[in-house]
Formats: sequence, structure tokens, C-alpha cells
Amino acid sequence: MRVTALIPAYNEADRIGETIEAVARIEGVSQIVVINDGSTDATALIARRYPVELIDIQHNRGKGEALNAGWQTYAADIYLLIDADVRSSAIHAQALLVPLLENEADMSIAAFGREQSDSGSKMGFGIAKTIAGWGIKCLTGREFRSPLSGQRAVRRQLLADCGGFASGFGVEVALTIDALRYGYRVVEIDLPMTHRATKRNWSGFRHRGKQLWQIGRVLFRAWRHH
Repeated sequence: MRVTALIPAYNEADRIGETIEAVARIEGVSQIVVINDGSTDATALIARRYPVELIDIQHNRGKGEALNAGWQTYAADIYLLIDADVRSSAIHAQALLVPLLENEADMSIAAFGREQSDSGSKMGFGIAKTIAGWGIKCLTGREFRSPLSGQRAVRRQLLADCGGFASGFGVEVALTIDALRYGYRVVEIDLPMTHRATKRNWSGFRHRGKQLWQIGRVLFRAWRHH
């Protein structure tokens, strides 16, 4: 069973190295692919220091398109999706592979604890997470604690049936809804993973505004095709 780890990265020079090192210690991972999504810092330069495959996208296209470039370029039975900012906590993604390797699930999702920030900073206000969870429950009947979690293990066939990854910040919501509608088995696993906090400042508000808009678009499209 070939497992390929996909790490989309945009301006993560200060974290990508530690994340790669942690993923490299995950048992069963056959290959690590870093997708540099148009970074303007040294993300690509640092990634090249490690034994990984690097896809270097010239202009920032968003997480969904970066992931599509990864799985469409490198064939595998299972893809382990890891955000570039999770650093050493990426090692806990080992548990995401277990239900797929034991044929108990087709996609597993890391459920973050209350302390998601690796710096101790306060996260956002949780509006996007609440709306995403509410939308998924209304459309599928399933409830998820971390509906926006990007840390997942997913079978290639599931991705193929779902048409790959949606663009924008709605990528995780769209994948969850589509997977359940196609009858795939989806499980959530509590893991002590952490990532960079989206702070309560102007930059954070702009980020959350875009995120809310794109999640809303995904939910509206899913509702129309319900």
C-alpha cells in the first residue's frame, strides 16, 4: 500500500523544515511531496534540503489547487494531507493512517483539541468552524468537531470520485460533504496537533472574511445539488 504525504505550503519558511522532519518519521509513508504554492520567501529553498519531491508553482493558486497538483502528479493508494505549519506535531498524523490501512475507513480527519495554537496565542472566534460544522450536519447528518481540519488521510479512489479538491478555503468542507454523499466511510480521530494561530488582528479578520465567503459558496453549491 503506497502512502504519499502531500504538504501544501505558502510562505512557511520558518516551519516547513520541522514539519518535513516530523512527517519523515511517520511509519509507512513512502514519499513526501511538498507543493510550494507561489511562496515569496525561502519555503522552496528550505524544502530542497530534504529528501522530498518538490512541485514549485509560480503563482499562489490556493490550497485546493496545490493539493490537486500533488495527487495528480504522484500516484499513491493513500494520501496523507499535512499542513505546512503543524511543525513537530505532524508526527501524530501516524494515527490517521491506521483506519485506512486496516480497511475501517476511507478518510480520516484529525480532530484538534481546544488548544490548537502552538504559540499559546488565542485563535479566531470560531465562526467559520461553527458555520462549516452546521452546514455539513444539515447536508449529511454527520457532526464533526474539526470540520476545517486539513490533516487527513484519504484514499485515491475517493479523491477520484469526488473530482479532486475544491479551490479556496472551502476545500475541506467540500471534500467531507462529497465523500459522505458518495457513501465513503469517514472517521474523526482526536489528536494533539497544533498549528499557527489566526490572530485577532486586521490580517486575521481579512483571512476569516475570505474563509467565511468561500465556505459559504461551497455549502450553497452543495445545497443546490442536494
